[in-house]
Amino acid sequence: MKLFLDTANVAAIRRAQDTGLLGGVTTNPVKIAETGKDFLKLMEQICSVVSGPVSAEAVAHRAGDIIRVAEKLSSIAPNIVVKVPMNVEGLKAASILEKEKDIRVNVTMVFSADQATLAMMTGATFVSLVLSRLDAIGSESEILLEDTVAIKKNYAFSSEILAASLKTRNHAINCFRAGVDAISVPESLFFEMFDHPLTTQALAQFDEAWEKVVK
Repeated sequence: MKLFLDTANVAAIRRAQDTGLLGGVTTNPVKIAETGKDFLKLMEQICSVVSGPVSAEAVAHRAGDIIRVAEKLSSIAPNIVVKVPMNVEGLKAASILEKEKDIRVNVTMVFSADQATLAMMTGATFVSLVLSRLDAIGSESEILLEDTVAIKKNYAFSSEILAASLKTRNHAINCFRAGVDAISVPESLFFEMFDHPLTTQALAQFDEAWEKVVK
């Protein structure tokens, strides 16, 4: 299981990298815009911090344009993975990029098991299930997780299932339980998963006891 950070904040990426548990980074145009930095230079910097996959979005609407943008993005660093949209043009581009251009793809904005199946059929490296947006409209993201994992096993698809846009620890636990290949979380959730009040309480007790035995 891979643990990705969902951000374009280089300082946050460095903090997560220091734990030794960061497997990669996912970004999107909104997160890039929030930094106020040049897109290409920022992606190059992020790729220099982490050795794992870094997802950068190819913002275009036709397959040919998506491919052209993807080729430019992939030249930034060898660990770039290009995000393409879950639609007809995006999947056309995904298939060509993976099978003919040797460019790794992350199909994003997947909200149903049939969409996930089509995305995996292209040979995409990652298929991103966006959980919080699904939960926001009253759908159960756990069902999507379970169905997608089962379909991947049924057909021995090679794509890695990436659960994205996680907001809570329960989201993360549901992903672990379902058996996804990777999750992508904000910095706050990344570090929240290290903590538990009982852990804090027990360690404080140990510290207090240690002070009594070590003079």
